[in-house]
Amino acid sequence: MKKVTLYTKNYCPYCSKAKALLKRKGVVDIKEIDITYDEMAQQELLAKSGGRKSVPQIFIGEFHVGGCDDLYALESAKKLDKLLAGN
Repeated sequence: MKKVTLYTKNYCPYCSKAKALLKRKGVVDIKEIDITYDEMAQQELLAKSGGRKSVPQIFIGEFHVGGCDDLYALESAKKLDKLLAGN
């Protein structure tokens, strides 16, 4: 299973919703980077995401999924499992 990285902030319901879906999919090793008070992490996110500031920003391996809605869209399209598996 590919490594999953989530950029999050405190009290973010969309972050919780994204993590819940990933856990249901069997992802146990999620690297969560809280950018609430971390300016360096915020700058890192801007660079990696092409300027997107909203959270969560989700990366599966090096692939930038986008936000929570994008993650659920992959699930609805039956593409999330394949992406997580690295196929």
